This record gives sequence, structure tokens and C-alpha cells, in this order.
Amino acid sequence: MVGFRKYGSAPYSVVLLHGGPGAPGMMKSLAEIISADFGVIEPLQSEKTIMGQVEELKTILNREGDPPFVLIGHSWGAWLGYIFAAKELLELKKLIMVGSGPFQEKYIEKMVKTRAGRLTEKETQDVKELKGLLQKNPGDKEVFARFGEIMNKVDSYDPVTLESSILEFQPEVFASITGEINKLRRSGMLLNLGRKINCPVVAIHGEYDPHPYQGVKEPLNDVVAGFSFFLLANCGHTPWREKKAGEQFLQILFKEIKK
Repeated sequence: MVGFRKYGSAPYSVVLLHGGPGAPGMMKSLAEIISADFGVIEPLQSEKTIMGQVEELKTILNREGDPPFVLIGHSWGAWLGYIFAAKELLELKKLIMVGSGPFQEKYIEKMVKTRAGRLTEKETQDVKELKGLLQKNPGDKEVFARFGEIMNKVDSYDPVTLESSILEFQPEVFASITGEINKLRRSGMLLNLGRKINCPVVAIHGEYDPHPYQGVKEPLNDVVAGFSFFLLANCGHTPWREKKAGEQFLQILFKEIKK
């Protein structure tokens, strides 16, 4: 798989980091919108470790980009951007975190309960079966894709579409990096990396997102200098695909890119 896609015209300074981990291509629709005004790089990352993805991103930006960069990370991509910014590997103008996961373990139970409460009886049974299948065969792409479809549904408030633009599901990447990032969060090391970030950091979060916004806003307020936060009503995990919040999200996003 090609390691990146470009949209718009130079300078290529806006970088979209996809979630998952292991879901390359999911940022395509946002990249197409942003590229009307900015040159965009969409890395399609495939490394199976956190530092592998950090180095992969550094290589792509060194070769294809024009610093200083605005990193826009969604879900896992928000954490990747956060870690990348803390490492000070390249010149960054800003980090924008969209739908980030919570930075402390104490918020996980709320997220799990929220998701479980939105599942139908059949979906609850399906999720249980899919998790069992993934435990037996973590590399099953079809099972991983089905699990992702259900999570996408419960994470959304009123989406324009639930259709995926993911190019290739990477369950091995998901399993490997999820285990690694959970240890970093549990130890407190993930949050403490924020003390090393020198560029402005902006978090944009949907109020309906099962990932509790408090788990992003409150911890980062304490460790990241120059931190700002936006909460969107009637909005799930992927703001640019929401009917009621999409326009507001894009207004905030474009303003923050230009600042």
C-alpha cells in the first residue's frame, strides 16, 4: 500500500492522521474538504509499534511536506500527533486533536458503559462473538471490519453516512498498538508527554462521543501549555460526518488551521 496521499496544491503543510489504529484511508472525506484551501498530506500508516508509526510519519513529512506543519489527528491519530509533537522531531505550527481517547484510565469504564448502552440486543451478541473470534484470530480482517462497523454506528450521533473509506483494515496493527498505548496511559507516561509539547494544542470533541470529553479536557488543561478545547453539541466521534455539527466543526477547524 502507498504510504501517503496528497490533496490540493503546495505548500503541503496540513497533515491528517487517521484513527484505528489500523484504519488507513478514513480521513479521505475530510482531506478533500480541506484541500480546497490547503495542501494536505494523508499518511496511510502501517507500522505495528508506536515509535514505528512516529518514525514512519517523520519520514513521510520530511520527504513530502512543507514545514511548519499543522497536525490534525482523529481518534488514535490524535494520540499519535500528541506523541509526535512531544518528540519535537519536526517544526510544528499546531496540533489539532479530534475525538481523542481519554488520557486517564478512570474514564474507560464510562466509555465502555456508554457504548454498551447504545447497542441493540443483537448487536450486543454480535460484539461478544466478534471479540471471541478476534481473540482466536487477531488477523481476521473481515471480523475486524464488522466490529468496526458496529462501533462506528454507536459512536455516531446523526451521521451523513456510515460508509467507510478505509482502504485496508489492519487488525494486527490495531492489536499491537492498542496494547502498547494502554500501557502508556496506565503508567501516566502518555499524559506527561504533554509537558514537552511546545506548539499550541487544540482539542475538538463531540458531546455524544462515547470517549468522555472530560478525559481529554481536564487532564490536558493541567499539562499542556497553550491548550484550548471545543465541545460540539449533537456530535459523535467523527464530527465532519455529522449532519448537525459538521458545519460548526469545519468553521472551527479552518479558523484554527489559519491562526
